[in-house]
Amino acid sequence: MRIIGLTGSVGMGKSVTARMFSEAGVPVHDADAAVHRLYEGDAVAPVEAAFPGVTVDGRIDRPRLAARVLNDAAALKTLEAIVHPLVRREEEAFLARARADGAPVAVLDIPLLFETGGDARVDHVVVVSAPADLQRARVLRRPGMTPEKFFAILAKQMPDAEKRRRADFVVDSSGGFDSARAQVRAILAALPTRAPRSRPPDQTAP
Repeated sequence: MRIIGLTGSVGMGKSVTARMFSEAGVPVHDADAAVHRLYEGDAVAPVEAAFPGVTVDGRIDRPRLAARVLNDAAALKTLEAIVHPLVRREEEAFLARARADGAPVAVLDIPLLFETGGDARVDHVVVVSAPADLQRARVLRRPGMTPEKFFAILAKQMPDAEKRRRADFVVDSSGGFDSARAQVRAILAALPTRAPRSRPPDQTAP
């Protein structure tokens, strides 16, 4: 089974592209959605222990948690040390199910794929990209978004140009849905003839 790592900076259209892979019959694991589930389940107790007062009605209150880790590198590392292994556990279970189902391809939708070293766990990396002015316009249309918040998010992400340089495939989302969907289909058609990236032996599918 080939494992695709799907990533892209904020506002580039990664979530829409993930849905296009799903529509094409490819199982997709959404790392952000996994975090949301964990904040209502297995992550509640350890996160509350590390950051007392961030739980409301048995769930992690994301704004409260964000306020505790914002601009605090040590606190963010503590949070990541709790959450990342739990997300990896969900990811591994997802891949095991996909293999058992005989899926030829599976997608890991990971926003910070390169930033967290996740590219070492996949066979191919697909980066979703668009011109900077379009990216900015998309993000600033989001409720509650400000230019300051936008630039703060960008500061935590690898530059788009570097992501594109390190990608195996790039989906240009600036041409609309039909164009992006055609690019997704072309990627899936090309996979059988593309050699996968080298991965550590313990991460290689059996």
